[in-house]
Amino acid sequence: MTPGHPDEPETHKSKSEAVTQTAAMAQAVGGDILVAGHNYWALAFSMGMGKDSGTGLLVNGCLRQQWRNQSKAASSTAAAAHAANTRSAVTQSTTTTNKPIQGPRETFVERVERGPGLRDFFSVKPRRRLSKEEEEDSQAVDNSIPYLSAIDYNGQGRRVHFEVYGCQMNTNDTEVVWSILHENGYQRCEDVASADVVMLVTCAVRDGAEQKIWHRLRHLRALKERRGTRRHPLQLTLLGCMAERLKERLLEQEQCVDVIAGPDSYKDLPRLLAVARHYGNSAINVLLSLDETYADVMPVRLNSDSPTAFVSIMRGCDNMCTYCIVPFTRGRERSRPLDSIVREVRTLQQQGVKEVTLLGQNVNSYRDRSGENNQATTDGNMASGFSTVYKPKTGGLPFAVLLQSVAEAVPEMRIRFTSPHPKDFSDEVLRVIRDYPNVCKQLHLPAQSGNTAVLARMRRGYTRDAYLQLVTHIRQMLPEVGLSSDFICGFCGETEAEFEDTVTLIESVRYNVAFLFAYSMREKTTAHRRYVDDVPTAVKTARLQRMVQAFRAGATHLHKRFEGQQQLILIEGKSKRSDSHWFGRNDANIKVIVPAASIPTTADAGESSRRNIGVGDFVVARIVESNSQVLKGIPLHMSSISDYRTS
Repeated sequence: MTPGHPDEPETHKSKSEAVTQTAAMAQAVGGDILVAGHNYWALAFSMGMGKDSGTGLLVNGCLRQQWRNQSKAASSTAAAAHAANTRSAVTQSTTTTNKPIQGPRETFVERVERGPGLRDFFSVKPRRRLSKEEEEDSQAVDNSIPYLSAIDYNGQGRRVHFEVYGCQMNTNDTEVVWSILHENGYQRCEDVASADVVMLVTCAVRDGAEQKIWHRLRHLRALKERRGTRRHPLQLTLLGCMAERLKERLLEQEQCVDVIAGPDSYKDLPRLLAVARHYGNSAINVLLSLDETYADVMPVRLNSDSPTAFVSIMRGCDNMCTYCIVPFTRGRERSRPLDSIVREVRTLQQQGVKEVTLLGQNVNSYRDRSGENNQATTDGNMASGFSTVYKPKTGGLPFAVLLQSVAEAVPEMRIRFTSPHPKDFSDEVLRVIRDYPNVCKQLHLPAQSGNTAVLARMRRGYTRDAYLQLVTHIRQMLPEVGLSSDFICGFCGETEAEFEDTVTLIESVRYNVAFLFAYSMREKTTAHRRYVDDVPTAVKTARLQRMVQAFRAGATHLHKRFEGQQQLILIEGKSKRSDSHWFGRNDANIKVIVPAASIPTTADAGESSRRNIGVGDFVVARIVESNSQVLKGIPLHMSSISDYRTS
């Protein structure tokens, strides 16, 4: 054995000697020391003493002074009595359990012994996913935090106020968070002034979204400082992509933030809130996960009256486009089990939901590899002319199988999905959309640019010609399809000629809906490391206006074709401009405005079978007017997805 190395026999010997020497000290000072074997050893380590420190260092100066004071104050008669008690306690502790010695009062050592040891301050790892064979034994796994009791995790009726920024994924994440907090004793409130916890669900895709959060934090900081002492202290919590991306800056610049949680750590929120509440320090968990999908959490809808809902089917993105921050804030792609998705959609149907949108950062690259599905024989086809930065994915159940399963499970519920990547629109996916009437004939095809060189710098994996060929193929299979897209102008090094290609692509394809943005460089992205954001802001603004004009011209032309047609629309609520009108959306996801009226309940119903239009109704309307943004129609009668198809 190497000299000085604390091998196992020497460790046991030194530990035994330490206990023996401690027992002797207990007799000398009147028996007020608790000899507790491994507990004392953990205490020694928690004070910075290792196994090779020597028995002379096992007692630090603070404890020695405490013992001296007690020995001086104790009489010889009391010392003898205490020594007898100590000998009995030592004997019992070595044969049974470590029970504290009953004395006239609790000593400092006893108070320390009752507190947490070094092991209690290690982060508790989340329970790993168990196989079916291991599920029965999973009860033995203890993931509790020893220094916080179960009651500490409970919100005790504290009120939570949510503010959601960014994409639909953040809306769904908020519903997951609310489900977790609701189970832990929190209540929800709409008024920020009445809240005990304010949660901002943040977005980091563009700088403008982040600036909104910074401004909001300054306002909430003032609200927190004005908080009265008779109420619970206001806790400010940041969730989502911005929380993960700017965690250090958030703690340093805005010191009012109490809890920071990334997209994969929402299950840890009860503990984070408890730690921040009990100890007065900021609590943070922004670790990204390779397998967290929240499949075991049933989201609680924020708006239970809405006829539409979101269902997250996968998280993360592997595409690594050079301009995009999502892979760094949401992590790698991982998909939920198919059965859990179908189960959630059926639950939503029972709650009265009429339309569900399947969500994911790259939704149509979904693959269920859980359990026996991992070895399933499936297609791995991509659209022709497209490529990826990673190897083609095989195995598992692909998006086409999921889409078909959901469509068959809820035939009277509309199915949408977003946000896809053009490369993953295989013929199998297109056939499911064509063959199932409840799968909306509307596709999101984010192009980002119309120039091949810019697309290469963006690392999109396709050329302009490949994208146009895909659009032609889709319209051949789905003649009535509605298309939407994303475009960025002013990307690094974009010339005027390259931008013209984007304008001509918008004019050539003609989209029903488009999301148009000026480029905003994000830290950590590949573009931030490799390129220079060299297009002036004024140029970006001018190019953005030109894209808007090109889109509106094409959308106006497309929507004109709907005039005179009958469209099935799902009523979602009152029009923002008039309480005497309703708004809904057709199959192509275009907003349709209709007047409030009493209409027949079916196409064949007479005047005696009529009722007023309400939220959640499927209504057949004849389109009489259109522009680039909305359609206007006259309601004819109520219907359903199956009845409308056969009429």
